[in-house]
Amino acid sequence: MPNTAAIWWEAARPKTLWAAVSPVLIGIALAVYFGVFHALSASLALLGAILIQVGTNFFNDLADFKKGADTHARTGPRRMVQAGLVSEQAMRVATYATFLLAVLSGVYLMLRGGVPIVFIGFSSILFGIAYTGGKYSLAYLGIADVFVLVFFGPIAVAGTFYVQALAWPEIIWFVGLAPGLLAVAILLVNNIRDRDQDALADKRTLVVRLGRSFAEWLYLACSMAAILIALAAWMFYDAPALILISLGAFPLMIQSWLRLRSIPDHESVKMNPILGQTARNLLVYSILLSLGWMLGAA
Repeated sequence: MPNTAAIWWEAARPKTLWAAVSPVLIGIALAVYFGVFHALSASLALLGAILIQVGTNFFNDLADFKKGADTHARTGPRRMVQAGLVSEQAMRVATYATFLLAVLSGVYLMLRGGVPIVFIGFSSILFGIAYTGGKYSLAYLGIADVFVLVFFGPIAVAGTFYVQALAWPEIIWFVGLAPGLLAVAILLVNNIRDRDQDALADKRTLVVRLGRSFAEWLYLACSMAAILIALAAWMFYDAPALILISLGAFPLMIQSWLRLRSIPDHESVKMNPILGQTARNLLVYSILLSLGWMLGAA
């Protein structure tokens, strides 16, 4: 049995945290490029994003167990409540405590940014709960992908930029689509792997509704769109040419897509490494894009 710290670290799903960190990094880099970087606001935005993601993961662990989506037949990484390592009550308390810490970390940002940041902060928490919570949760209705795109993309990037600059030019929203698209790719791998179990639990994800082949091609489309966004930002928004170093992440994306397509349904457990690779692709792309923006400011 792992120790308590290891259990909670695993429950936090550290590999998924890059989806929360990446758009914040891009928002910070854009602030550096436009000369409005604000260290305290940037740091608190990063902390808040991580806490909201961890709280969402805790709540998902509990909600999927209670709804029957996580069972002994699960092929993905283990879930703490289903595995009997954390009680339902303990996970519920951890969820509330983590979201409370997220709110506390955002007090300064809400005072600085006003109503827009209050809305972004609380709607992000509500999305984290609505993702798997309630009778009509987003994941079970099959519309979570849209919210992942929005909240892990433009909302996160623009929100991070806004708390520093107190403004959000059009390019911020456009560039913000890129990390959101790659976060959707992470979700697609997860849902392709869990398709059969999700169907049994009446969790009507996009993959359950439209099939694996559609999801695989959508994965590729999300990857290609992220690359095209960098190109378009350079061509049409006068972004620095250095952001094109983010194109270096594309071979990794193609490699992950090909590996995903090569795994048969009955060996879905082999998709777990691809889940990590897709999160890595998002991080690599975001770091390269951020470096391009910051170096372009020099």
